[in-house]
Amino acid sequence: MEGRDIGTVVFPNADVKIYLDASAEERAKRRLKQNEEKGIETSYEEVLQNIIDRDKRDSSREIAPLKQAEDAIYVDTTNFTIEEVVEKIIEIIEKRR
Repeated sequence: MEGRDIGTVVFPNADVKIYLDASAEERAKRRLKQNEEKGIETSYEEVLQNIIDRDKRDSSREIAPLKQAEDAIYVDTTNFTIEEVVEKIIEIIEKRR
């Protein structure tokens, strides 16, 4: 399961927790590409600012703030393809078995 508070609020006792992250700039590039594929016109700057604003809102909210669970494994996906992210997740899960 994936989500911004899954490891800290929804499933705090999960056997495996992975905190996926990427730079705001990389996430903006990815979102811009998704938007273009959907025919949504936005600028890189607008997408980047939206991501920065959302991160700030989510990490500073009073209830269920965005944060890495203490027992989660941190994975920076900035320079990963989706296939590499999947491989890394599988590797982490297999090590926990």
